[in-house]
Amino acid sequence: MILIFGGAYQGKLEYALERFGLDESDVYRCGNNADTPQNKKIIYEIDKWIYELVKTGADARSKVRECIKNNPGAIVICNDISCGVVPAKAIEREWREEAGRALAEFSKASCEVVRLFCGIPAKIK
Repeated sequence: MILIFGGAYQGKLEYALERFGLDESDVYRCGNNADTPQNKKIIYEIDKWIYELVKTGADARSKVRECIKNNPGAIVICNDISCGVVPAKAIEREWREEAGRALAEFSKASCEVVRLFCGIPAKIK
């Protein structure tokens, strides 16, 4: 597993597609569902999936472990939502906390972790 994270609009998906020679057909785009991502080389915007888990009251930690188990060779891409002002809404604070815990789990399971800032990759693991 490889984890790529960074702020919104920093070029994470473009970086992954170019670096690994993949295209859009290789991307699972997390969106408005709480289904566990699988069967794609890239899992994009895992933070949106975490938000759906929090909204539905699912056990995000066990779902993250399930995702890791089912996708050991995936490239996981996540927006880092830990920076900035702490959200006023309780659900958004919980999302932020669960997203941070998920990043820690994905980092542990990854052989490589890359942070992208302004389109510049920095390998941190």
